[in-house]
Amino acid sequence: MSSKMVSSDVLVVGAGPGGYVAAIRAAQLGLSVTVVEERYWGGVCLNIGCIPTKTLLDSADLVRRAKAEAAMLGVTSSNVIPDYELAFERSRHVAAGRARGVRYLMKKNGIIQIDGRARFVDLNEVEVALSDGTTQRVRFGSAVIATGARPRPLEGVPFGNGIVSYAEQILSSSAPRSVGIVGGGAIGTEFAVLLKTFGADVTVLESESRLLPREDLDVSREVERAFRRSKIEVVTDASLQSVESAGDHVRVSVAAGGELRNISVETLLVSVGFLPNVENLGLEALGITFAPEAGIETDEYMRTDVANIYAIGDVTMRMPLAHVAEAQGIIAAESIAGRSPTPIAYEMVPRVTFTEPQVASFGPTELEARQSGMDVVTASFPFAANGKAHAANSTAGFVKLVKDSATGHIVGAHLVGPHVSELLPELTLAGHACLSAEQVLVNMHSHPSLGEAVQEALHGLVDRPINI
Repeated sequence: MSSKMVSSDVLVVGAGPGGYVAAIRAAQLGLSVTVVEERYWGGVCLNIGCIPTKTLLDSADLVRRAKAEAAMLGVTSSNVIPDYELAFERSRHVAAGRARGVRYLMKKNGIIQIDGRARFVDLNEVEVALSDGTTQRVRFGSAVIATGARPRPLEGVPFGNGIVSYAEQILSSSAPRSVGIVGGGAIGTEFAVLLKTFGADVTVLESESRLLPREDLDVSREVERAFRRSKIEVVTDASLQSVESAGDHVRVSVAAGGELRNISVETLLVSVGFLPNVENLGLEALGITFAPEAGIETDEYMRTDVANIYAIGDVTMRMPLAHVAEAQGIIAAESIAGRSPTPIAYEMVPRVTFTEPQVASFGPTELEARQSGMDVVTASFPFAANGKAHAANSTAGFVKLVKDSATGHIVGAHLVGPHVSELLPELTLAGHACLSAEQVLVNMHSHPSLGEAVQEALHGLVDRPINI
C-alpha cells in the first residue's frame, strides 16, 4: 500500500554529516528538500561514531589524570573508581541530544523528513519502504546520495560471537576484560586507549610496520612510546593466521617477527576499513558508476555520471571523514542551486586521531614529500619546551612542519601531543593560501599557550626556534 506522492527540488538519501548539511544548505538556497533516513539521524558519526567515542575518551582522560596526576596537581583522591557504565550512559545522552538537534535543524529549515529506506525507481523518483510496512514515493529534481559506509569484516570472519566492530563496542555498556584490536589506525588506537583506561588488557595487531602507518614516522614512534608506557601491547608486521570464537573468548593466531603467537581475548575488535553502502539503492538501473568496495564515482563537484544525481560522504570512499562529508554536502547543494563552489583540495584536509597523545596532521609526511621528488625542509618543536604544556602536565609530543624549499610554502604539518587538533586550522589555512613560514609568523600567539609550539616550529623553518 502506497501513500501520497511527495515532491521536492532536492532529495537527500541519508541524514549523516554530509546528508543533513547538504539538505540544510540546499534549503538555505531556496530549494525545497526532502530527506530520507533509514536509522541514524545525524549519521553513524553522531550516533555510534565520532561523538560518543570522543565522549567516552573524555571520561577516559579524566580517569587517567585522576589516577596518575591528581596528587601532583594538588588534588587528594584516595579511591578513584572508573565506572564504564556511567561513562557509557553519558555518551548515549550526548549522542541522543545531538541527534535531536539535527532533526530540529531540519524542521527549522522546512525540510521534509521521512523515516525509511529509499530505492531509486528512475532518475526522478524513489520509493521509500517505511517502518510500518507501507511505502512512500518521492519525486525530485536532483538527488544527493549520502548513505555512508559500514565496517569491513575480516575476510571469511563475520562479526559476531565476540568479534565486533567499533559499532558494537560503542553500544556496549561494559568494557571487555581483554581485547585484541586488529588494525592500528585511528579507530584502533582510540579504542586501545579507551578500553585500557577502563581496565582492559589490550593487544593491538597491525599488519604494517608501525602504528598509524598513514601518519609521519616520527608521530608513529611517539604514539608507540606512549602505548608502551601505558602497557598497551603492540604487535606490528602482524599477519593473522586464524581467528576462532570459542565460548566466552576469541582465539587468534598471528605471525609476527618470524614467530607464531596465540592470543586469547574476550573480545576481538576489528578495525580494517569500511565498505560503502551502495546495495539495494537501485543504482544499477540509473547508469551510475559504482563498485562494492570503491563506492560511487563522482567528479570534483560531487556529480555522478547522471546529471541530476550527486553522491557525497563515505559512500564515495574518497576520504571517509565527517568534515569531508560536510564539505562535500555543501558543494553538492550549491552545485544543484547553480552556484560555483570551490572544489575540495583533499591534500589540505585535516586528519585527527583522538588517541593519547592526540595526533593531528595535513599534507604529505616528510617521507611522502621526499619520495614525490619535492626538496623539503622540516622543523620540529617539542611540547617539553612549551610553558603551557608544563602547566597542564602534558609535555609529550611535538609540532613538525614540512616546507617546500622551492616555493617556501608550508605543505604539511604533523602534530602529536596535547589538544593538537585545535592547533591545526591555522596551518591548513597556511597550506591553502600557499603561505610561507615568515608570513604565518606575523600571526602572534598568546602566552602561555600550546599554540606557541606552532610558532616555535615556524621559527625553526625560518632560522631556529627561540626557546630550545
